[in-house]
Amino acid sequence: MLSIIKTMSTQGLDGYLIEVQVDVSPGMPDWIIVGLPDTSVKEAKERVRTAIKNSGYEFQSKKIVVNLAPANTRKEGSLFDLPIAIGILTNFGKIKKQNLEDTVFVGELSLDGKINKAKGVLPICIEAKKIGIKRIILPKENAKEAAIVKELQVIGVSTLDQLVDYLNDELVIESTKTNIEELWNKEQKYDVDFSEVKGQENVKRAIEVAAARWA
Repeated sequence: MLSIIKTMSTQGLDGYLIEVQVDVSPGMPDWIIVGLPDTSVKEAKERVRTAIKNSGYEFQSKKIVVNLAPANTRKEGSLFDLPIAIGILTNFGKIKKQNLEDTVFVGELSLDGKINKAKGVLPICIEAKKIGIKRIILPKENAKEAAIVKELQVIGVSTLDQLVDYLNDELVIESTKTNIEELWNKEQKYDVDFSEVKGQENVKRAIEVAAARWA
């Protein structure tokens, strides 16, 4: 049985779409990940397996092949944990397949099933909106940042089992809303100052240029 779950990653400052193709079949238990994964992606096997088990679901002994497409692009980081887990659980019959349409999944899993905060969420959401994605499901800690992008339904979740219940229509999770004007107008207080950074002149210059662009 084949499941195709959408996820996204970043390349420089831009987000790009990745298909997580998960095939589960009878045979000698095995699990491989292909599609130019780096070490952190390959390690997803143990994180996902243990997170599924500790979330209360049986991890069936079958042959699992995960392909990250397009296969000619290097995949880095741990953001693929969540879509891989969703693909496997869908094949195991634990998730309604029809509730996965037009949805992107992003997130790293802890061994206890908790979904950890991710990096690079904003460019991912901007690109998701451009290509017509309707909904993004990501760590709850990233939800307010992601909701800056309008016309994209943002669902923040804390644990894998909570997400499974949501996808099976057994739990209601309201989409996150962010008022961008309130964020810009909110007074910010910091314990450190940019002038305290010694050296790194090229890096500081790049940050200044970027900040001036958005001012």
